[in-house]
Amino acid sequence: MKTGAASNSVVLYWHRTDLRLHDSPALHAALALNPSVFIPIWTWDQHYVYKARVGPNRWKFLLECQSDLSRAYTKLNPKQKLHVVREGPQTILPKLWEHWGVTHLVFEKDTDAYARDRDNEVMRLAQKAGVEVIVKLGRTLFDPDEIVRKNNGKPTMSITQLEKAAVKINNGNPEKPLDPPKSIPDPWDDERMDLSNLKRDSIDSQPDLNVEHRTKKDEQYSDLMGPTRDFAVPWQDIGIDLSQAKTPHRGGEQEALRILGECIKNEDYIGRFEKPNTSPADFEPQSTTLLSPHLHFGSLSVRKFWWDVQGVMEKQRKAKKPVSTVPTNLPGQLLFRDMYFAAQAPLGHSFSHTYGNEVARFIDWHLQTNPPNQDGYIDGSYDVDSQEAEEWFQRWKDGRTGFPWIDALMRQLRQEGWIHHLGRHSVACFLTRGGCYVSWERGAEVFEELLIDRESSSSKQFRRELTKGW
Repeated sequence: MKTGAASNSVVLYWHRTDLRLHDSPALHAALALNPSVFIPIWTWDQHYVYKARVGPNRWKFLLECQSDLSRAYTKLNPKQKLHVVREGPQTILPKLWEHWGVTHLVFEKDTDAYARDRDNEVMRLAQKAGVEVIVKLGRTLFDPDEIVRKNNGKPTMSITQLEKAAVKINNGNPEKPLDPPKSIPDPWDDERMDLSNLKRDSIDSQPDLNVEHRTKKDEQYSDLMGPTRDFAVPWQDIGIDLSQAKTPHRGGEQEALRILGECIKNEDYIGRFEKPNTSPADFEPQSTTLLSPHLHFGSLSVRKFWWDVQGVMEKQRKAKKPVSTVPTNLPGQLLFRDMYFAAQAPLGHSFSHTYGNEVARFIDWHLQTNPPNQDGYIDGSYDVDSQEAEEWFQRWKDGRTGFPWIDALMRQLRQEGWIHHLGRHSVACFLTRGGCYVSWERGAEVFEELLIDRESSSSKQFRRELTKGW
């Protein structure tokens, strides 16, 4: 990282999937510019607020991650924090560039379908405004687009395809993690940071897919700086009563590093870990790491996870102790995660649906998603071709099937926002080919709402692993 006198750069650092300071390649690149002004922001995007299914547990986990990151910034520099700006990035960023005199926009790469469209539009606007954009990989072990190129331009449909592609990138070794910054430059002073004179764009809140959870007054877009006009993390004004969130799992970088540290201390557990031998019936302690939500929100670096585990496994090998292997060991689980990202990357929006998906096999499930409208938009509505199937779906969703194992898992999912992967297999199979013969897309929507570790890529294992719908 550069040292010495500050440059004339004014850097806007846009947090999205990287709510951490440790091992953040994009943050490292931003600080390497040696900016005179550094402003870390989160844009409170109405797409995720209203158009993505998010239950109270995931909202709470996100807010905990944001609050922890904001405190970490303040610890490094009392003038700093995470600045939450209440508008979508496509409209607010150009206004911020002009108002704050931004020279550089830096962020972590995101290959999710909506995110790619959003980022392409933001980069187009930045080029028009003369703002330099720097994008760095940090969400996955390997660049999903590069994996696709190494896989002959095709999505990765198996762990073998992922491994063969990855070995062509740095011999299959992810980059080593970076240290967290020791200092952070100042933002502008309060007067320059103030957004009172900026015009607010209208917010499209309809349809609101989370309306059932929004039991309080929705004030999250009342001011660009938030109702208290201090860029605060929106704990009180999103319209959702967070007392509904019953999950015992806590968000934030410090919590993620604590959990990882505890896992790493148990060297025999790390060395011998095999996912098929873990159990959804284990609770105290759980048989898996419970770090997947932190990987989703970026409060834990996947590269740090990988290399910390590799260090323990190498130590175990030298001690002549048993060491598990890919794909069932912990590194194998991280490779599976990369596999799903590289499966989604070339397919874009069609990956989330059967309709228009070149790698999905059509199966005549009940409750099929309705075709796209004239604008090509799939609104999530579905055809109730069988009232009996609709009743089965609702009972499955609420944990009222009468099958104790399925009901216990669905109630755990609703309360905690997390269930073991074998539990996920069980409930998904029951809904689809194992019992109800209901479309996997209905189950994926429930997972989207309730899981705190939900990834748009890997949650579609509803289709791949369980319904045989590829």
